Amino acid sequence: MLRMQQQVEGALVVGGMAEAEEHQEAAVYERVARMAGGNAVVVFSASGCCMCHVVKRLLLGLGVGPTVYELDQMGGAGREIQAALAQLLSPGPGGGGHHQQAPAVPVVFVGGRLLGGVEKVMACHINGTLVPLLKEAGALWL
Repeated sequence: MLRMQQQVEGALVVGGMAEAEEHQEAAVYERVARMAGGNAVVVFSASGCCMCHVVKRLLLGLGVGPTVYELDQMGGAGREIQAALAQLLSPGPGGGGHHQQAPAVPVVFVGGRLLGGVEKVMACHINGTLVPLLKEAGALWL
């Protein structure tokens, strides 16, 4: 009886830890949402990332002044945000077995909504949809 009670108590503790982890994960996503909604264009970046540099230069070249968060300079919070962004960019369930995981940065939000990583930003630029998105979000007045 004592052994069963210890197992049940252990399960409660494990369950409590899982709830705490879920709460912490939700808090990270809420923080990302607040940060992403703070400006018309927000870029989550890493200071030494060449693809991040490409995205920032493209936006600046178009006349956009994005808010840039350099996650590698934010310590533990930056790592948590980067992990959350990687999950946002990963293909959903059933999205494919052998897909190479996209890098966690750069991640671009336009008008508080996730646009995507470097491939999505470049695709929108090439097909002509990036500038209208930026205008709609109030980042460009041309």
